Amino acid sequence: MTKKILVIEDEVQICSNIQQILGLSDFQTVSANNGLDGLRLAKSEKPDLICCDIMMPDLDGYGVLKALRQDPETDSIPVILLTAKVERSDLRHGMELGADDYITKPFSPEELLKAIEMRLARVAKPKLMKQQYEKERQQNIKLKQEIQVSQQKLEETKQLADMRNEVLEKLLQDLSNPLSNINMAVHMLKQVQSDNDRDRYLKILQEEYDREIMLLNEMKNLQALLTPENAKILQKFNLLHHSK
Repeated sequence: MTKKILVIEDEVQICSNIQQILGLSDFQTVSANNGLDGLRLAKSEKPDLICCDIMMPDLDGYGVLKALRQDPETDSIPVILLTAKVERSDLRHGMELGADDYITKPFSPEELLKAIEMRLARVAKPKLMKQQYEKERQQNIKLKQEIQVSQQKLEETKQLADMRNEVLEKLLQDLSNPLSNINMAVHMLKQVQSDNDRDRYLKILQEEYDREIMLLNEMKNLQALLTPENAKILQKFNLLHHSK
């Protein structure tokens, strides 16, 4: 991605030269010839880096730097000061205001480009680390969500299995009663002497057979109906108990 550089320099020819040097190195440039215009462009253009001369009328480079650092919209933009002054006190004053680097005039294209590239690299590293951290954080959130969904599905599956076992156990108990009555009726039928007794036990056999068929049909229907969604509804109305 092409980086944007704001050049703030009151000497028009120097400003133009700097822009040409940066343009040949594939940087996008915007420029201002005074500090006030430079501040305005810094807020509107959001450059990746600012090269700012110190000695300018009205608002000098120190004033520009101070204003940039006091504004939340521009306080993190790297600033390289351009100066013909090399006194230690001037350098210290600029650094105290928040300058990221100094280049003394006259400077070569190589010096300018090296300073800019080094400063951009220092800015890019924390950004890459932050992006990597955010990516990993999002991946962890997604993984936790997937684990929660899997755990929920596993719990629902376990609850459904327990409920099915509960229903089948109850139905098996219910099935045993008609079988017992059928067995007893068959035994008694073998011993009857009268037609009335034989008819009575045949009727019992028929009734218990019908009851057994009905229970088997209920079992098939429940097997089809007992889905996780229906199980929750049955639980809600206390038609099924939660497993212990």
